[in-house]
Amino acid sequence: MKFNSLKNSLLCVSILLLWACSCGSKKKTSEGSTFSEMSIYHLPAVWETHEGTSIALSDLKGKILIITMIYTSCQAACPRLVADMKAIKKALDPPDWSRTRFIFVSIDPQTDTPERLYKFAAQNDLLDAPWLFLRGSVAQTRTFSNILAVKYKQISPIDFSHSNIISAFNSQGVLTHQKEGLSIDQ
Repeated sequence: MKFNSLKNSLLCVSILLLWACSCGSKKKTSEGSTFSEMSIYHLPAVWETHEGTSIALSDLKGKILIITMIYTSCQAACPRLVADMKAIKKALDPPDWSRTRFIFVSIDPQTDTPERLYKFAAQNDLLDAPWLFLRGSVAQTRTFSNILAVKYKQISPIDFSHSNIISAFNSQGVLTHQKEGLSIDQ
């Protein structure tokens, strides 16, 4: 129990350190800002939010991103991932919330419509910033899961087997930390 709290605390310290961290070689964007070549801000995909709006990851530049992949009909690991994300947010000081976005990306974009994501967000008290739910095409979801090293496979029409990974990206969009597994201390 104490070990999982320590892991969450270490992740929170890592998140705070990410704010000033900028790693790797730089590349100019069309807007003139500079990002590492390893930045997810270079990904061309446009995602749909739980509010039905479109967003590119580059729209989040300057924020620390904490990302996990879930699906709304999950009854096992995903509720635990939601609880872990809430615990990470709770461990941060409230002023840091405005610099951080907690993002849930659906691995089941065919089922997880914006309406369904919105309902899931509401049921879990995650409607307002810093929370964000995204869905994309099947192809872009698979591409993004590969970037995050999240493995998933549909095992029935409503169930997936999937990795349980929370990834942290610094304000430049560079992956700096990943937490595997599920906490059991809450």
